Amino acid sequence: MTEPRPDPDVLLRRLFDEKHQEGRLRIFLGASPGVGKTYAMLRAAGIRQAQGKPVLVGYVETHGRAETEALLAGLEILPVVESEYRGIRLREFDLDAALARQPETILVDELAHTNAPGSRHAKRWQDVLELLANGIHVWTTVNIQHLESLNDAVERVTGVRVREIVPNHVWERADAVELIDLPPEELLDRLKAGKVYVPGTVEQALTGFFRPEKLTALRELSLRQTAQRVDDQIADDARRGRAAPAPSAGERILVSVGPGPFSARLVRATKIMADELHARWYAVTIETPEHSSLPEADKERIRENMHLAATLGAETWTLTGERIGAGLLEFAREHRVNRILIGKPLHSRWKDLLKGSLLDEVIRGSGDIDVHVITGVKPDPAAAAAPRPRRWPSPAPYLWALLIVALVTGANYLLRSRVELQDIVLLYLLGVVWIAFRFAFGPAALASLLSVAAFDYFFVPPVRTFSVSNPMHLLTFAVMLVVSFVIADLAWRSRARAEAARRRDRESRLLFNFTDRLAGAATLDALLRAAVESIQEDFPCRGTVFFDGPDGFAPGLPADNPVFGEESATARWVLENSRPAGNGTQTLAGARALYLPVAAAGKTLAVLALLFEKASPYRDPEQRRLLETLTRQFGLFLERMLLEREARASRLRADEEQLRNALLSSLSHDLRTPLAAIIGSATTQLAVGPELAAESRQELNQAILEEAERMNRLVGNLLDMTKLVSGSLTPKREWQPLEEIVGSALRRLQKQLAGHDVRVRLDDPPPLIWADSLLLEQVLVNLLDNAAKYTPPGTWIEIRAENEPDLARLVVEDAGPGFPAAEAERLFERFFRGAASKGHGGSGLGLSICRGIVEIHGGRVWAEARPGGGARFVVELPTGGTPAPAEPPADEEPPAGER
Repeated sequence: MTEPRPDPDVLLRRLFDEKHQEGRLRIFLGASPGVGKTYAMLRAAGIRQAQGKPVLVGYVETHGRAETEALLAGLEILPVVESEYRGIRLREFDLDAALARQPETILVDELAHTNAPGSRHAKRWQDVLELLANGIHVWTTVNIQHLESLNDAVERVTGVRVREIVPNHVWERADAVELIDLPPEELLDRLKAGKVYVPGTVEQALTGFFRPEKLTALRELSLRQTAQRVDDQIADDARRGRAAPAPSAGERILVSVGPGPFSARLVRATKIMADELHARWYAVTIETPEHSSLPEADKERIRENMHLAATLGAETWTLTGERIGAGLLEFAREHRVNRILIGKPLHSRWKDLLKGSLLDEVIRGSGDIDVHVITGVKPDPAAAAAPRPRRWPSPAPYLWALLIVALVTGANYLLRSRVELQDIVLLYLLGVVWIAFRFAFGPAALASLLSVAAFDYFFVPPVRTFSVSNPMHLLTFAVMLVVSFVIADLAWRSRARAEAARRRDRESRLLFNFTDRLAGAATLDALLRAAVESIQEDFPCRGTVFFDGPDGFAPGLPADNPVFGEESATARWVLENSRPAGNGTQTLAGARALYLPVAAAGKTLAVLALLFEKASPYRDPEQRRLLETLTRQFGLFLERMLLEREARASRLRADEEQLRNALLSSLSHDLRTPLAAIIGSATTQLAVGPELAAESRQELNQAILEEAERMNRLVGNLLDMTKLVSGSLTPKREWQPLEEIVGSALRRLQKQLAGHDVRVRLDDPPPLIWADSLLLEQVLVNLLDNAAKYTPPGTWIEIRAENEPDLARLVVEDAGPGFPAAEAERLFERFFRGAASKGHGGSGLGLSICRGIVEIHGGRVWAEARPGGGARFVVELPTGGTPAPAEPPADEEPPAGER
């Protein structure tokens, strides 16, 4: 016995899982604080450690509980990062240290925690995702109220809006979830015993969050969520081929939606059953090859019934298949359905004999799935007996069948003396195949019958009669008729499948193009425009996006139709309620446009408004699903764009905060030193008065001047850095010889460079650049001042200016102690002071200002260690092309020879 061929999709999924080995996530879930999540996690870690599998404690919050702290004994603990924010000392998980250690398993408590300002990620769950992406297994804890999808339910239960949430995609990413369950009575006993909160807050907790009815409701939510996750994981394992399909622990109901007159009643009956059983339910319609030949009224009835099911809360699916029964059973097994509802057949038995019985096929193939055959409410006999309007098919395909058979007969008649009878039969079959591919099954069946009749009448002896002299020709007629019908049926079904494949392919290409265009948008305006333009290309509509911008809630794109402005209240309602409204829906159906919420992470970010030229496609389940899929994709990209904007703003705020603190530090320390020297020198002169020797007075005045110049440089650096951070520093470019900039900088630093051997080497001719001379002079001053400060007296400092094609290079190097290679890039960071800076003044801004000025000139600057010792700083600047020749002044007389 041969083994069944493996499913290629399953093999591809297995290969994908093997290629993408990420860390595994284990979540310890609790219904509320105090149930023992951290305790259970540490106890499991201790067991794993005893088995010889090391575990690193990345971050654990014990809340001062002695029994929890005792479990940390024997486990390696990663040091935390401490920072100060608004006078509060914060302890945070050290993500970089954890990544550097690369442990096999790490414990990171409190998944929903918000990180301190200035951290790489705003949320701890983002830290966990980065650990997982680097192949590290993570164990963590979370309470049910932090789960994003349950945020509204938790608020209804507790009256508290939880702000720290974990997105559902993180929850779904978990490889294992362990529920830590504790009855409310025991949790309240723990709370009263002081094992959850400190004694001073126990009474407030008992009258607020920790009330028995709230704890019971939260416990029910956690039990349901865990059970649902296990149920989904079993189904996913079955789809991936990891395990055989298992029966669902919860109720799942499937209803078959068709064109029958009582299908809507069947859908409503399924809704009632699903509510009574607290079950998930699916509404499925199977598009067989016969679907294309259905009357338009029947197709519209199917669309209405699927829309009704979606409105009532069903998961709607439109599938393609050869037979309805087989498609329903396959869907039921894949989604682990345990009840199928199907309508009672209303047609006569002879149709079942010809086409097969759907009811019989489902019952016989259902296995352990219960099948309910219902009609809903008994129909009105008068309505049931009312004749349905007869829809006559178009005669054109049947006329084509007659024409093709006539043409084939004529061709065969001309060739009758040169071909055999079997060749004539093949030509007739060829005509049947063409009709089947071109039209429906009915014209092909007619062509089959006419072909057999024409063959008998014109070519089988005795000709021009329907009598048969050779009985064997009867077998030929039968085989010809059967083969014609089979070919017609196969060709027709192949055409129907090809049409379905083209429709699916169009949807796939539409989704791909939509996603590709959104991925290429670099700004928010470009993203909004790409989304609207993509939808307008595939649907006959005009669109815009209502968005909360600087002007309030208004279209984020120019709305080219006044309808959008007139119906802004409808868009506002959609934003506030996160539900579709407008044309094609049952909410605010009088609106001319369709309004769809653009949501991500449980929050509605914008509203997509579409004004269709014809009837709204939203009533069609397939079109509605496609529009909703596009909207979800748009929401994900919009969320990413807004998060990036928020992250940039957060980094800017952090930089501004750091700059502010550094400025205050500089004002309190670096400015105080020269001010103290100035005040001391001035006070001495005033106190001694005329009796002070002239030489001493000169020394004190010289000290005042030097300290004032030092303070002036420091204040200038602080102001320049403030301008660089704010983006307000704009160079005033002119053609400048680099020789003059070097000379001016050396004059400014004569005193600082007095004890050094300064060497200047410039190419001949010196480089000429298009730049701001004052700013570049400041760059050179900072580099030379840095060299003079960190090199001992008597050593040399060299300045070189070199010409390159379209490039000028300025090099400052010294023979001092240099710097560690690891500090080469960090030297240009704001407020960074290397190991060699101990004992030297300064705020750590000079080199950072150099980089900022060079970059706004389009150049670059870097530091490197000299091979023989010392440091080298290199500045490369674009020369800006070739200066235009100077024109003589208007009042200047030209030379005599040119008059």
